[in-house]
Amino acid sequence: MNYKTVITLLFFTIQITFAQNNLHPTQDDGSWFFLSDNEVSLPVYNTKHFEIFGKYVDGYNKYVLKAIDTVQNKFPDGGGYFIGIHAKPAESPIGYELKLFGKSLLNPPRKTSYCSGSTYTVFIETLNQIFKSSGQKLSLDRYESLRMQELDGGRREDFVKFWGNWNADGPGDDYALVQYSKMGKRVKPNQARPGDFMNISWESGIGHSVVFLGWYRDKNDSGYVYFWSSQKSTNGLGNKLSPLSKIKGVVIVRLTSPENLFTFDPKTKINKNVKIDKVVFPKRK
Repeated sequence: MNYKTVITLLFFTIQITFAQNNLHPTQDDGSWFFLSDNEVSLPVYNTKHFEIFGKYVDGYNKYVLKAIDTVQNKFPDGGGYFIGIHAKPAESPIGYELKLFGKSLLNPPRKTSYCSGSTYTVFIETLNQIFKSSGQKLSLDRYESLRMQELDGGRREDFVKFWGNWNADGPGDDYALVQYSKMGKRVKPNQARPGDFMNISWESGIGHSVVFLGWYRDKNDSGYVYFWSSQKSTNGLGNKLSPLSKIKGVVIVRLTSPENLFTFDPKTKINKNVKIDKVVFPKRK
């Protein structure tokens, strides 16, 4: 057996072991997850989320972190941020042709992205990893529900099917993952772990869709949340540290049952009345 064969076999052994060890929901012990100064000072654009934050989690969240790196790698400078439903061409959720199991979900009108489009892209790339070798097939109605455009290329409106619920104003992660597909569950701020999906409600009245990376508290005891998403301040895709003083509340959802991708009912209705959680850090000991 030559050197290259040994390396190839070792690589596949590692991949198989990784899959066997992480095909389950991420666990937490209910304790607050705080990051160090170094961990919130990473380059805005980096592809080390799995390497840096993956050691803190098990289960499906590891795949989410790997998916962030997959997406960020396509846009080393962020790729640009743009919102404009009525612009010509219209806004694009993400700047590349996103596919699930090789089937297209989006023909991007632009190379730019926006927040819910970036997190949905991470979600889809996570599914591509989890089910890479499963051989399972998605029914046509479920595939159509996951599409980010109508068949004529037009915009899929908010609250229409899977993507429409994810993209809707407010807690889209709850709408899409908890209620519509039953692929996820809500977790409280103290339970949050890297790779959880989060909807932020700002004090200004608008919202933001992000992937949670961790909480942070500075030497003055001011609180922050560190996340990955697409936003104007990072010229699209990148990491950002935001103060809790600007946040009214959050909704945090963890991917727990990705297998429901193959069984969810595309006709499911959702309840828009979802309570948000306040983020209040415990006092220092």
